[in-house]
Amino acid sequence: MGEYFRNRLKSFGYAFAGIGHMLRTQPNARIHLLATIIAVLAGLYFDIVGFEWLWLALAITLVWALEMMNTAIEHLGDLLSPEHSESVKFAKDIAAGAVLLAAILALVIAAVIFLPKIAALF
Repeated sequence: MGEYFRNRLKSFGYAFAGIGHMLRTQPNARIHLLATIIAVLAGLYFDIVGFEWLWLALAITLVWALEMMNTAIEHLGDLLSPEHSESVKFAKDIAAGAVLLAAILALVIAAVIFLPKIAALF
């Protein structure tokens, strides 16, 4: 295996290490994990179709990606400015707001997919 491929494999390891660190240190990431598990199990239970899986996967991925970016911004902000900084605070707040918007979108998508299926049970 060439050096190029070894470096690519290492980059996957770094990415998984970052995800693991986020899950260990960020309470909101664990909430997202629980929501992801519930959404996937609901999708399996209700036997959702391809385009519903696509929307669900998009929503889940968007929330996770933004949560990771938020965590990275928080870490960098804390490193660059250990003392209080209004600019760092605003950067953190804006990044958190991006996660919140994605989570709201994910809830809307889940509601559109699952509420009719839940209502059909009654």
